[in-house]
Order: sequence, then C-alpha cells, then structure tokens
Amino acid sequence: MKYSLFIGRWQPWHDGHRWLIDQQLNKGKNVWLAIRDVPTDKNNPFTPKQVLDNLTKELIDLIQEGRVMISIIPDIDSVNYGRGVGYEVKEIKVSGTIENISATEIRSQIKKGKSEWKEMVDEKGHSELENLIKNKN
Repeated sequence: MKYSLFIGRWQPWHDGHRWLIDQQLNKGKNVWLAIRDVPTDKNNPFTPKQVLDNLTKELIDLIQEGRVMISIIPDIDSVNYGRGVGYEVKEIKVSGTIENISATEIRSQIKKGKSEWKEMVDEKGHSELENLIKNKN
C-alpha cells in the first residue's frame, strides 16, 4: 500500500493541515503523517508524543479505516532522492483563508487569551489545546 507522506511538527494541528491532507485523501490516496522529533521550546510547546496523541484523536476514523498512518520520525535536515525512485516530491499550493492559518499565530492567541484561533482549529480539540498551551507558560 502506498502513502502520500507529509512531514511536519503539527504544533498544533489546525484546519490548514487538515485541508492539506484532504487534497490527497479526496483523490483516494492514503496519507502518512510523520511527526518530526523536535525538542520542546516556545515554537514547539508539545512533545512528539503529545502531538501523536492529538493527531490520533483528531483522525481516529481515518486511522481505523487504514487511510491515515502517523508516526514519530527523527528530526530531519533535508528530504533527498535519486532519479527514478518511484515517487514524486510535490508542493500542494494553498491560497485564501487556508494560506493564512498559522500554528504560530494560534499559539500566540491562546497565550494572550484571545479566541479568534478557534476558527482555525477543529472544535473537538479546543479545550485540550488551550490547556496544554496555557500550562506551558
């Protein structure tokens, strides 16, 4: 079985991320989300395990269907390939409201007690995300 691979920090998972993977899922492709194992800091408030748990909750139906796979990978410096390796490296162009969604802005708004960030994140993750970010400060 082949997968479309997405490598990221997912700090936090938001509607832009979901839109991105939906581009492949809607084509009938499976998706593999690789979580970069980065140390926690102000830009990465969640451990890779916390990210894995959050993504699993958000995407449980697709995981159970076998359409999405999630794993933690070592942090990467680059993605490299030789010719004729049997896969493509693609950029999926985003625009409009999706392009303006920012995990950095979501974290910033939560820290400042604002609520606009809730429009960028699936509501089932609101309270847990808010608690995790506020408890990091």
